[in-house]
Amino acid sequence: MVRLIVIFLSAILMFGWGGEAYAANEPLQITQEQFQKWENLSNQALNAASQGDFATSEKYWTQIIEEFPQNPAVWSNRGNVRVSQNKLQAALEDYNKAIELAPNVTDPYLNRGTAFEGLGKWSNAIADYNRVLELDPNDAMAYNNRGNAEAGLGKWEDAIADYQKATEINPKFAFARANHALAEYEIGNTEIAIQEMKGLARKYPQFADMRAALTAAYWANGKPGEAESNWVAAYGLDSRYKDINWVKNIRRWPPSLVVALEKFLKLQ
Repeated sequence: MVRLIVIFLSAILMFGWGGEAYAANEPLQITQEQFQKWENLSNQALNAASQGDFATSEKYWTQIIEEFPQNPAVWSNRGNVRVSQNKLQAALEDYNKAIELAPNVTDPYLNRGTAFEGLGKWSNAIADYNRVLELDPNDAMAYNNRGNAEAGLGKWEDAIADYQKATEINPKFAFARANHALAEYEIGNTEIAIQEMKGLARKYPQFADMRAALTAAYWANGKPGEAESNWVAAYGLDSRYKDINWVKNIRRWPPSLVVALEKFLKLQ
């Protein structure tokens, strides 16, 4: 998961990033006209990204970078929209620059880790998440993401421990709980996994991932009726779950659930 740095431009231009001051960077002296121009650009970049128009958002961030190349936040945000376009190598370059400018800020490491995950460089991703946790031991997202990278290496027990830590820090972190359920299923704790999936589906009725996971789990357990009813909800919420390649390589479900869902879909 990428963490978008939502920016108040006045804080970027005058004081640094995320409320921290950077000794290496002198406060930027800008005119009111410049301030208004770049505030508008940042708003347009964020709005474009929120609407899924990542290519346009990238153009706006590039314009801001051209004006303020020493600000790490804009580099990291451009990296985020590049990840959303699967421009992973280009995103890594942006995160590297952000880290060069702000080596003690967590977000660029967290976001670079997601790019490494997209490239299947699990150990690199884990190293970045470890760095986040050195800087902030209570970063729930870093634990969740490290669990994802560990899952990529097949280290399911390690992944489960990290998902549990993420939800301990943030009990409302639904995706960490979902990832925990998927990992428990993979190591054979199917009843624990299904109970967690059911609880999440009840609490968050629009949570397509858990509806689809229940479809696969119930189908594998010989409960076609329950599988079918959950599939109607899952597909209605997010049709991507019909694409096994997406489920396997983008959402990155564990192998056993991918196989179960594929068997269900072949009989649809």
